[in-house]
Amino acid sequence: MARLANLYGVAENLSPAIPKIPDTPTARRRARIIQCVGKKSDESQEHQPRTTRRIAIGLTCSVAVLGQLSGVASLAEDNGLWITGPIPVPPVYNKIANEETGTRSFLKKGLYMANIGVKGSAYRLRKYAFDLLALGDMIGQDMWPYIRRYLRLKSTFMYYDFDKVISAAPVDDKQPLTDLANRLFNSFEQLLTAVKEHDMPKTKSSYADTTILLQEVMDQMA
Repeated sequence: MARLANLYGVAENLSPAIPKIPDTPTARRRARIIQCVGKKSDESQEHQPRTTRRIAIGLTCSVAVLGQLSGVASLAEDNGLWITGPIPVPPVYNKIANEETGTRSFLKKGLYMANIGVKGSAYRLRKYAFDLLALGDMIGQDMWPYIRRYLRLKSTFMYYDFDKVISAAPVDDKQPLTDLANRLFNSFEQLLTAVKEHDMPKTKSSYADTTILLQEVMDQMA
């Protein structure tokens, strides 16, 4: 009992040296804030390794994908089916451009002309001539923008296809085909001008002349 008394005496002597936290609302709020800050710092330390691992895995995957894409790009440049730069403008080797302007007003830029061979170009000439023969159903209606875009699209392909067909044709057939192409393309330009001006009588007259040439193209490419 004496020993216990001595212990109680020591505790009583030391108790004034230990500060007591006052039990007030302000003190309780501060304790909660300190507790929350401690938990957040512990959670951030736990999540930091996970975030670092995710970043490392993402970078590794990105490097692997870029490596594969570079290999695909190198193959695309070699197979002849892909374009890795601007769309090239096909060269024209025959005298089918307008003599005054050196070009054709209906030519549309930004179209890719795939190399489908001479037979493919002849087939497309016949096919597009047939398509343009159906353009008359739209003339007379309020469809001027659509007629203009459709005419330019079809005539641009026919322009470059005619050049390929003429280049591959026998010597005796080159000049007749060149004359047919120039008559057709002159008629296209007149028709396009009438469509741009929304001139209905002139459009119908120009289209009537164009249909005769389109039928002649179909006969020549049959």
